[in-house]
Amino acid sequence: MTEWPGPPIPARRGGGVVVFARRGVKVVFSLVSITILALTWWGWQFIGDPSKGFATTNIFEDNGHPPAKPLDGAIDILLVGQDSRTDAQGNPLPREVLDMLHAGVSDGERQTDTMILVHIPQNGKKAVAISFPRDSWVEITGGFGKHKLNSAYVYAYNDTSKTLQQQGNSNLKDVDAKAKDAGRKNLIATLEQFIGKPKMIDRYAEVNLSSFYEITKAIGGVEVCLNNAVKEKKSGVDLPAGKSTVEGVQALAFVRQRYDLQNGDLDRIARQQAFLSGLANKVLSSDVLINPAKIADLIEAVKKSVVLSAGWDLPEFAAQMRGLTSGNVEFHTIPTQGDATIGGAAVLRVDPAQVQAEISRLTADGETAPTSAQPTLPGAEAVTVELFDGSGSPTAATETRNLLQGKGFKLAPDTKLSTRNSTVIRHAPGDEAALALIKQVFGTAVAAEADRDVAPGKVRVLLGKDFKGATVTTTPSKTSTPSKPAQPPSSAPPAPSTKPIVAGNVPCVN
Repeated sequence: MTEWPGPPIPARRGGGVVVFARRGVKVVFSLVSITILALTWWGWQFIGDPSKGFATTNIFEDNGHPPAKPLDGAIDILLVGQDSRTDAQGNPLPREVLDMLHAGVSDGERQTDTMILVHIPQNGKKAVAISFPRDSWVEITGGFGKHKLNSAYVYAYNDTSKTLQQQGNSNLKDVDAKAKDAGRKNLIATLEQFIGKPKMIDRYAEVNLSSFYEITKAIGGVEVCLNNAVKEKKSGVDLPAGKSTVEGVQALAFVRQRYDLQNGDLDRIARQQAFLSGLANKVLSSDVLINPAKIADLIEAVKKSVVLSAGWDLPEFAAQMRGLTSGNVEFHTIPTQGDATIGGAAVLRVDPAQVQAEISRLTADGETAPTSAQPTLPGAEAVTVELFDGSGSPTAATETRNLLQGKGFKLAPDTKLSTRNSTVIRHAPGDEAALALIKQVFGTAVAAEADRDVAPGKVRVLLGKDFKGATVTTTPSKTSTPSKPAQPPSSAPPAPSTKPIVAGNVPCVN
């Protein structure tokens, strides 16, 4: 076995096939949720206990998490794709398989480039899948400072591996297993800290790139749709505009493409979500569910590369999920605030308070999203915001209200307006303090008007069709690594607002 690598330098946005393979193929892990939700129950009927044979990891027993049954009744699963050239049992993948998948040569990094939190309420009749972009600039738990989110695993892995070997453990297989568990735990802790929900995640599923080809072949292809024809060399994608059925290598190419996309990694995430939407439709179709041979093949393909947290009773879980249909699974992506360069690395700016408000909204299960744990703006509690929604968006007002509450503002009842073109902030003449505070949420570029009808200590926000989501300006925090300051928040616009993808549909994407 080769020498263990040290902590990685955050990867730049570019590079060759190796970098691209790490970023794109990890979407396969999301097959775990779909397969477990739909196939385990029916597989039990046809081929006996399908939960036998999965590789497992003990990561919840010694860190305060519930071992199997969640404390709140809801199920929260972290689905992770891992850059690995071995199967779930640690066996190297055949060279011909790697060549077929354009996987390149592993460079030793173990970054988790695709992470999705799946929240399933207690009644089991719907699910929300929330994607976390790999380049999100966050605080990594374990004392590693601020880095890209996808480095949380590898920093803990490398640190544990080095420590164990220095302590005299020469069994590299044992070192590898313990280092992997340390990486998984640190990734979970980092995400829970980032979203402001300690001990929320109670299940974990991880795959590597190997089973993507096998699983998509096993179900006979997935229908996808492109806004425009695309042919891109690095990923190997070559598809016409409109609907296509993809499987094997071309399915991998569809979800791995990142270059030549208008919104980079965010468009790649949309590709992944659209693919999973079609996958859910196919897996939950009668073509698969009444075919014992396909069920058996698919479960066996998943077992080759899936690692599950120990204590996961799959037959019980599948029975709980029988009320879930493909149309009740929604895919979302956390709010982001544009690109930045920190320490020479290209990263994605995120505001933890904004992300926490969105996670609380998406996982509230019909209850009012809590806001008490979110960081507030000093002085915001003295300002009352009157929110008028003329955006025409079904979610803009709710998302903005959650964000404002999280920042500490008082909220008057919302008012619905006829659709208007532009967003404007109205404030009392001379009340520059209230205006300055609200602009920390909406950005300095938004139009502002003095209005004598607005009382001091209040601001009136009229959302228009141009509103693409609030941009929170925060005071930069100290980090352990950057040699260059982040670009100011006003230098890059927030990521474009998109409607959630609903599983079972065939949405057209870039």
